[in-house]
Amino acid sequence: MLLWSRMPAFWSTLFSGINLANLAQAGSVALASWAIINGIDAWKREFIGKRRIELAEETLAKFFEVKDAIIMIRSPFGRIGEGSSRAPAPGETEAETEVLNRGYVVVERYQKAEKTFSDFQVLKYKFMAAFGHKTEEIFNETYKAVISIFSAANTLARSYWHPSRRFVANNPEQFERRIREQDTFEGILWDSNEESDAIRQKLATAQRKLEEATKHCFEEQASSYTLLTKKWKWPWKKV
Repeated sequence: MLLWSRMPAFWSTLFSGINLANLAQAGSVALASWAIINGIDAWKREFIGKRRIELAEETLAKFFEVKDAIIMIRSPFGRIGEGSSRAPAPGETEAETEVLNRGYVVVERYQKAEKTFSDFQVLKYKFMAAFGHKTEEIFNETYKAVISIFSAANTLARSYWHPSRRFVANNPEQFERRIREQDTFEGILWDSNEESDAIRQKLATAQRKLEEATKHCFEEQASSYTLLTKKWKWPWKKV
């Protein structure tokens, strides 16, 4: 009982040394600091999210430009004089010049769209930093598709179309195999505009991976919009 009887005096002595105004001021400062820190953190998250969305949109747009450029490069329809900017080798015959120029057409067409491919490659490391190192394969697969077009054009011009390399065999199996090989290379070089097209399939795979890597950016954007525009109902309100 003696202890309890002394408690009021204890609390009175304790609080007598505390300035309530200073305590309230300290609390206000702490609350303001928390609000500032929380606001900066929210702004940072919003800024980073916005930059990721912008990078995703830019990369997707540039990828579609690359796809269109590849379609242009692989067009089986040419213009008179295409490929003639190639410097002929000494002693090259007219027939050799013709077929080698045919193979060089893809080089001329690529040069016209070179900036598109260069811009896409520039985005590679920014995209990897934002979306993970595994996304490098998207850019690599696209690059490999372009390289395979150049390789097919060079192989056809020098080993299949070239007058000195034209193959005539008495063995039907060898002849059929060579025709199949030529068809394969020509299928890479020229766009068939079909789903079975080898290059279109590679680009479709790269596009799916790119869309998969970036889809959460647009889903978050849509979710935020849905949350802000959703019509809320009070739990006690009758529907």
